[in-house]
Amino acid sequence: MHPNPIFHTEDAQRNLAYARETAFGVLAVNAPDGPHISHIPFLLSEDGRTAELHLVRSNPIARALKTPLRCKIAVSGPDSYISPDWYKVPDQVPTWNYVAVHLSGELTLQPQDKMHDLLDRQSAFFEDQLLPKPPWLTSKMTPDVLHKMMRQIVPCRMDVTGVDGTWKLSQNKPDDVRLRAADGVDAYGIGTDPRVLAALMRGASGAK
Repeated sequence: MHPNPIFHTEDAQRNLAYARETAFGVLAVNAPDGPHISHIPFLLSEDGRTAELHLVRSNPIARALKTPLRCKIAVSGPDSYISPDWYKVPDQVPTWNYVAVHLSGELTLQPQDKMHDLLDRQSAFFEDQLLPKPPWLTSKMTPDVLHKMMRQIVPCRMDVTGVDGTWKLSQNKPDDVRLRAADGVDAYGIGTDPRVLAALMRGASGAK
């Protein structure tokens, strides 16, 4: 997370909503041989207290879950390089604007009999966003094949104890300077979803 508090003005509910809607992030835990990291989809509860996910049984994180583990899920949003020329004011330096939300908490392994329900709810969350396509359902699979596949994955729950978000949108610049930078991102941005980032920059406010 960026240390400048001006980039941390969004409240917990907006950060949680962003994580819930994105529903994909980087799960990280500590291990004796160094950090273990996995890219995972997850379901965040409405109250933001629980994130549910599954891991391949052979994943090092799953293997380490003999006891609960402290963990973080990092959710990345749009980002872009910011050229100093876009500001049209002197003595500026390059930077990178981005949105990121971090969930902190404790990860535990769940009983295997919860896997089918979790798979149904996870797939429904994403399939519902593909309407009017008829949703994919686990009932479309041959039962024996589904059973064999589910034996290869394990359900996990993260009890969320902390949330923080960085919304680095040039709020440390005067509004006219920030808006010129947003125009540069919109036209020439280098990164992930720069036009989305430009829209967020235009809606931000900060230094006057």
